[in-house]
Amino acid sequence: MIGNALQKGIPDIYIIHPKHGYRWIDLKNPKGYEFTIAQRIKWPIWEKFGMKIYIITGWTDEEYDKLFGPANWRQYWKTKYTEQTEELDQDLQELFDEFKND
Repeated sequence: MIGNALQKGIPDIYIIHPKHGYRWIDLKNPKGYEFTIAQRIKWPIWEKFGMKIYIITGWTDEEYDKLFGPANWRQYWKTKYTEQTEELDQDLQELFDEFKND
């Protein structure tokens, strides 16, 4: 994969280890982070297809240990993301319904 400005929502790092397999890792600032809109849309879909995404917030052994447990990105998901997604889905459905009825 080649990363560029046109690819949105992809975690920051992809690593492969012969014993532990692959990891998609996103780096977040623990004092203030937000998921991008693309991450809010794509990560739940990718999760359904088995993609595991890990978030680390620093360079400590405690943070590295997160990479040996279950995918943890949902622990960083904020309630407002769900609310915004539901609101967007409703708006889109209304637009589709209007288009269908015209």
